[in-house]
Amino acid sequence: MRILITNDDGINAPGLAVLERIAADLAGADGEVWTVAPAFEQSGVGHCISYTHPTMIAELGPRRFAAEGAPADCVLAGIYHVMKEARPDLILSGVNRGNNSGENVLYSGTLGGAMEGALQGIRSIALSQFYGPGNVRLDDSFEAAGAHGAQIVRRLLDHADWGEEHGYHLFYNVNFPACPAAEVKGTRVAAQGRRPGVNFTVTAQPSPSGRQFLWARGGDQTVPAAPGSDVAANLDGYVSVTPLRADLTARDRLGRLAALIDEG
Repeated sequence: MRILITNDDGINAPGLAVLERIAADLAGADGEVWTVAPAFEQSGVGHCISYTHPTMIAELGPRRFAAEGAPADCVLAGIYHVMKEARPDLILSGVNRGNNSGENVLYSGTLGGAMEGALQGIRSIALSQFYGPGNVRLDDSFEAAGAHGAQIVRRLLDHADWGEEHGYHLFYNVNFPACPAAEVKGTRVAAQGRRPGVNFTVTAQPSPSGRQFLWARGGDQTVPAAPGSDVAANLDGYVSVTPLRADLTARDRLGRLAALIDEG
C-alpha cells in the first residue's frame, strides 16, 4: 500500500510523527509512506488552497517533503508532483493536536487535507487527538491515537463505505478521546455535533505603535453536545468515527424551497 500523509500542525509536529508510525504499520514491509506536510503550522485554514500564488516545496529526506502551503496544497502536491508516477492508495491527515469534532470540522486544516483527497477520488481519513485533563500531562499526550489509530484505520479500509453520491466521495473523521490509551472505552460511529454557544471570537490587542490587532479565540471544548454526536462520544471516552462528504447542500430543505420560489 502506498500512503500519503499530511497534517495542519506542520512538518515538525509531534502528531505527524505519531501518524508516520501508524502509516508504517498499515503499509507493511512492502508498502511506502510518503510525507508532504506544511512547512509551518496551518491550523484553522480549512480547505484553503494557494490558488493565487505558487507553493514552494522542499525535499527534506527520502519520501519526506515540506510545502509552504495548506494541507490541501500538500495533498495536491503529493498526488500531482511527489507521487505523480503512481497515486497513493490512501491519504491520512493528522494526527491533529486537539479535537476536530463538532463545529471544528468546518475550520480544520486536518479535515481540509482529507477532503481534498476525497475530491480526488482517493480513500482519505482525518485523525485528531482530543486534549483535556485526562491526557495533557501524560508523557505522550497522543497515546490514545498511537495505540488505537492503525486498528481503526484498518477497520475502515476493510468495512467502510467509500462510495460517492452526486459526485462526492465519502471520507472519514476520527477523533481520539482525552485519556490514556488503556482507558479508551471503545469506538462509536457518530454524527457531527455542535457545542451549544461555542463559537470563535476575536480579542483586540494594541501594538506598541497604537495599531489594533485581533486575535482569534476558540471556545470551551468541554461543553457537552447532543447524545450520539462525535463530541459526546469523545467526552465519554470513546473514539468517534464520522462519515463525511464535501457536499454542503441541505437536501432535506430542497423540496420545500423549490415549491416556494421556483419559477418557469
